[in-house]
Amino acid sequence: MVRKFFALDKNYLLEEAQLLLRDTLLKSLVESVKLRYENLYNPLGLADSLSIRIRNYKPEDLKPLEAFYLNLAGIYRYKHGENQLAFIWDGVDQSEKYKKEWSAFFADHVNTFCKNDLFIRAVLDLTVFNTPSAQLVENRMNNFMLQTFEVKLRNGFIKVA
Repeated sequence: MVRKFFALDKNYLLEEAQLLLRDTLLKSLVESVKLRYENLYNPLGLADSLSIRIRNYKPEDLKPLEAFYLNLAGIYRYKHGENQLAFIWDGVDQSEKYKKEWSAFFADHVNTFCKNDLFIRAVLDLTVFNTPSAQLVENRMNNFMLQTFEVKLRNGFIKVA
């Protein structure tokens, strides 16, 4: 189900590109978090039970991360998706352009978010450890977006902070 995050959230081509890339980008998020965890907390690569559990985790159920993804996608459309009818003079398909730009934005912000221990723990809690208090973890992740983009998510809508 797709939500409208703000009144003029009508760039359907961008939204479709974002939804097509959801699983691929969320898997890359999990892999980035796992790698960052190893670099921060196990730089020697020692094999303890926690590190082995994290290393061996393969993301199959990405549903716990969907709210984060949809919120970040909505924020991106709010900040960058103003015109879906722009002319592209180099012959690139509009959908491909959106996929490329969204993927770059997502990867850039995942790298930024992964510099924060709380974000790493939040993603691991939602995936590897399957923490039952998912709402609390989602709120922590939304806090990163608030700090980064200076917007708030209220009742499914984006508000300027």
